[in-house]
Amino acid sequence: MQRIRYGLIVIGILLCLVTSAAAQVSIGIGMPSVSIGINLPLFPQLVVVPGYPVYYAPQVDANYFFYDGMYWVYQNDNWYASSWYNGPWGIVQPYYVPLYILRIPVSYYRQPPLYFRGWQSNAPPRWGQHWGRDWEQRRNGWDRWNRGSAPAPAPLPAYQRQYSGDKYPRVEQQQKLRSQQYRFQPREKVVREHFKQVEQKAPAPAQRGRQEAAPVRSPAQSEQRQQNDQKLQQQKQQNDQRQQQQRQQNDQRQQQQQRQQNDQRQQQQKQQQPAVQHQQQPPAAQRQQQPPAAQQKQQQPAAQHQQPAAEQHQQQEPNRERGQGQNKDDERGRGRER
Repeated sequence: MQRIRYGLIVIGILLCLVTSAAAQVSIGIGMPSVSIGINLPLFPQLVVVPGYPVYYAPQVDANYFFYDGMYWVYQNDNWYASSWYNGPWGIVQPYYVPLYILRIPVSYYRQPPLYFRGWQSNAPPRWGQHWGRDWEQRRNGWDRWNRGSAPAPAPLPAYQRQYSGDKYPRVEQQQKLRSQQYRFQPREKVVREHFKQVEQKAPAPAQRGRQEAAPVRSPAQSEQRQQNDQKLQQQKQQNDQRQQQQRQQNDQRQQQQQRQQNDQRQQQQKQQQPAVQHQQQPPAAQRQQQPPAAQQKQQQPAAQHQQPAAEQHQQQEPNRERGQGQNKDDERGRGRER
């Protein structure tokens, strides 16, 4: 009998565990008891993503969003949610992430993971490729919607601005303050169920900061993730090769341009040399003022030729005097003969 009783007790405990686990999965968002390293001293600045009922935080260095009355963070390949801007956070199973959170464009992720590379920036991440075929079948049509019929963004919980630093409330106080000062009712079923769960069972203070285990992936998801990692590696190698080829082409173009510039400079220098030589020659007026040595040589003999003429004149004058004296003597002799 005792063995039967122990057996029934064990079966009852197992049933309770299974029931609680099923309830957790059906809700999809874990209890707010996870610390993910985000420590915001103040209420963050939140800006609406154009065309989406979602806010993002441009000044927060994290994939930080606000949608349907809750804060959402994508970190370490997991989604987390909290009703307060600084947590604590509850982990969200991939099958229960709200649709408009999945549809946020890649460009609004402040810290996009490596596998986001190569994806279109104005389109949502390829969650089906990342989380596998089973997820994509269960969330079929998540990326197809009428953009004109998107709901309006939920009002921001501005009352949380006054709770910063040491005034930030404890977990057991957060739900009470929210119910008193924030009347918005979530639209998404998973978000409504999360708040019901929080109201029914608030976590004990000792549970704050306790890390929850990451969700276990199926073999198909692990294989899909390995394939994705291999594809990313191949894409990275291809990008590196393209960048290297581009650098080589740029270097060749620069060298060719440098050669052309050098050739042009040499041609310009050749064209400028005759002009410089022409400028170095003295002008015609200077050449006339400064006669060449041949002209000086011609002037020197002319001067030399003038000197003998004067000397000849001086030589001829005594001869004339001599002739006149001889003539007189002759006349005297003739007189005597008579």
